[in-house]
Amino acid sequence: MAREAVKARERKREKLVARYADKRAQLKAEGDYEALDKLPRNSSKVRLHNRCKLTGRPKGYMRRFGISRVTFREMASARKIT
Repeated sequence: MAREAVKARERKREKLVARYADKRAQLKAEGDYEALDKLPRNSSKVRLHNRCKLTGRPKGYMRRFGISRVTFREMASARKIT
């Protein structure tokens, strides 16, 4: 299971990406790369990393379910996923 600080950092990045998405798209369309450089680095969508919603595990992520493969197998064995 991932540390709480790591999961909190990822949530913070998600909020920043959402907050600056419109401004970032507008600046890209205008070609104003100097203004883009002044935005926070974590506001870039590229810096997000998919994590398991239950455990925070960064590897083995299954997009369709939003959880890691390990969690998926545990839930499937317990018949919580059909």
